[in-house]
Amino acid sequence: MVDTDLFEAEMAALAQAQAVVATSGLEAGQYRQALEELVQHYHRLMRQTHRLIRHGDRSEAELNAVNAKLQRLSAELDYKARHDNLTGTLNRGAVFDQAQRYLRNVPLSVVILDIDFFKRINDTFGHPTGDAVICELVERLSATLAGRGEIGRVGGEEFTILLPDTALQASVAIAESIRQRIAGQAFSCLPSHRVTASFGVSWNAPGTDFEVAYSHTDAALYRAKSQGRNRVAF
Repeated sequence: MVDTDLFEAEMAALAQAQAVVATSGLEAGQYRQALEELVQHYHRLMRQTHRLIRHGDRSEAELNAVNAKLQRLSAELDYKARHDNLTGTLNRGAVFDQAQRYLRNVPLSVVILDIDFFKRINDTFGHPTGDAVICELVERLSATLAGRGEIGRVGGEEFTILLPDTALQASVAIAESIRQRIAGQAFSCLPSHRVTASFGVSWNAPGTDFEVAYSHTDAALYRAKSQGRNRVAF
């Protein structure tokens, strides 16, 4: 067994990281903080590992087991820091980071969609039903995209789709396909109530700041809502 006195700080960090991974509903920043602390202890453990292996004080197999566990937890924390707890899509911070990376090299079409009158769904049918609607909507998004682009949840009922190196008209067609898939068939979790969504689409040249791109897309979404909702504007 690994000497817990020797690795007391690392064992404590490990336990704390495990607690964070096991906790749902935390903010992305809390996952990032736990990840940063775990990485610090990981580096210290690697230094200890090399020193102990050189002196033959511990078996390499035991130390590698601890090392592997730290790496697994680090990967889990990194995932939770970048993904939405409810849907598994990218969270707001990860969407902005990924979009900015795309825009350094290629044009990027951005789609923002917002579930129409979602507050009414929560108020009438309850928040668990609202959550179920959000999850089923993400399933329809994923099925329609079929591996194209990346989905992120940027607000309660607001989602962003990133479509790198995709022309505007193609992006508008994708958004229209998603709109029809949402509006065209009752949701299994809410068969008595029609669910629709409004869409804004923009195309942005390489080098565009994503905040500018997002602002343009949001303006298009606003037009879709002002024109009656359940439609695509660009």
